Amino acid sequence: VHPWRNTCTMRLSRGVRAGLACVMLTTLIGTSGCDEKLSDLVGPTPNLAPTFSSIRAEILQSTDLAGRTACVNCHRPQGGTPMNLVDDPYGALVGVMSRQKPGAILVVPGDPDASYLIHKLEGRSDIVQLRMPRNGPPYLTPGQITVIRRWIENGAPNN
Repeated sequence: VHPWRNTCTMRLSRGVRAGLACVMLTTLIGTSGCDEKLSDLVGPTPNLAPTFSSIRAEILQSTDLAGRTACVNCHRPQGGTPMNLVDDPYGALVGVMSRQKPGAILVVPGDPDASYLIHKLEGRSDIVQLRMPRNGPPYLTPGQITVIRRWIENGAPNN
């Protein structure tokens, strides 16, 4: 056994440990900022939460601080669109087939990426007709859409 061998191994071990500690600390600090509070994301709807009652009050029924109009301005009985978001908005959205795009479901509980509502709100290339709201901009902000996505991810409960 060479005397330098134990010293090098020991130094290497300390260096590896210090490097691993640095990587772990950097990762911890870096990811702590990634999980922003939803209240920091919602912009013009500061009270928006990932519950259906909040989405109904803050998005469907209210014009927000940025001037994005309430969904019920168009989606109402005799409003010119086939979707009524006034009387039973939950029943009009969750598990309902799109009238514009055959095979698409408006809200697929647990799967926001398969939910055509998200496609319409984001203005994806696969949508039929226009991005919602049709009279936008302004449209929903990315933060507002994130809250709706979170509600869908949570199973789209009627809460």
